[in-house]
Amino acid sequence: MEQLIKEAIRNVPDFPKPGIQFKDITPLFLEPRLVNQMLEHYANVYKDLGATAIVGIESRGFLVGPALAAKMDVPFVLVRKKGKLPAKTISHTYSLEYGTDTIEMHEGAIKEGDRVIIHDDLLATGGTAAATAALVQNCGATVAQFSFIVNLSYLKGEERLNKVALCHSIVTY
Repeated sequence: MEQLIKEAIRNVPDFPKPGIQFKDITPLFLEPRLVNQMLEHYANVYKDLGATAIVGIESRGFLVGPALAAKMDVPFVLVRKKGKLPAKTISHTYSLEYGTDTIEMHEGAIKEGDRVIIHDDLLATGGTAAATAALVQNCGATVAQFSFIVNLSYLKGEERLNKVALCHSIVTY
């Protein structure tokens, strides 16, 4: 399965700026059997974690996160950039290379004692996933695992996140 997913991922040179080799996961979703295999894989890997929710990071974490949550019979919680959620939110502001950003989730979506899996499509430096973990922990919940389709290991995000919880990805570059 790892090789099939790797073959489905499209490399887009110089996007969004020169020198970046963008890993485009969208062709993967043209292969429903492969997506189902991926969901089975995740559900099997995470089955003994006692997860009570899947938290998906905007926006590509929303592609697999809800299907995985449904498969595992747990709620799906959206984490979005500031100002994108309609009801009362809680937020976390974190540092970027050139400034700050803020993420939010609906108040009460994660409860004290929850065990969550944080899912996104790709792990690079781990900054947004670490901020999501802080948001989850501020609710009194525990990060049971970080979940990704792709890990760009040369950017060392996994080293950063493993201080909070283990990372699982299907494809590593």
